[in-house]
Parts: sequence; structure tokens; C-alpha cells
Amino acid sequence: MRKSLTKRKKTKKIKYFKFSLKLSQKQKEIIEVYCKRRNTTSNKLIKTAIKEYLIRYEKEFPIFTGIGDNQLVLFTFDEENDTVSIASE
Repeated sequence: MRKSLTKRKKTKKIKYFKFSLKLSQKQKEIIEVYCKRRNTTSNKLIKTAIKEYLIRYEKEFPIFTGIGDNQLVLFTFDEENDTVSIASE
């Protein structure tokens, strides 16, 4: 049996999360009518609305990437000279 010469890249697993929410009967009917007229599903409508909202406001609420108080600092960054050095206490 002959093996393939090219290696396939492993695809990164995407984590999905479940959310549940409650809508009134009127809101449900409005969504159903909108989806029927636009030939889409309610799930796609909600995902698109959330995606557009997050894109619009991502600059106002950046993801925190700071270093915690209990984390070890290995390197110091000098922004003026654009250099990196080993941290010393």
C-alpha cells in the first residue's frame, strides 16, 4: 500500500457554546415572519445580528490581555528603543 506524500494540516477545533434566551410570543412571530421573507433561519438571523453588533463595538471593549499579579515576568520591553531584555528583580 502506498502512502500519500503530502501531509494534511490538522484543522484547529472550534469551540462552540450554547446560549438560551427567552422571547415573547410577539418577538418570536416577528422573527419567523422576517426569516420566511428573507429565506433564512432564525438561528442564522440571531448569529448575524450578534456578529454585526460585536464587530461594531469591538474597539470600545477590547479583550483584556494584561499580565496577572501572580504571573512571572521574564522579559521587559523598552518601547522607546524597541528592545527586549531579560527581567531582573
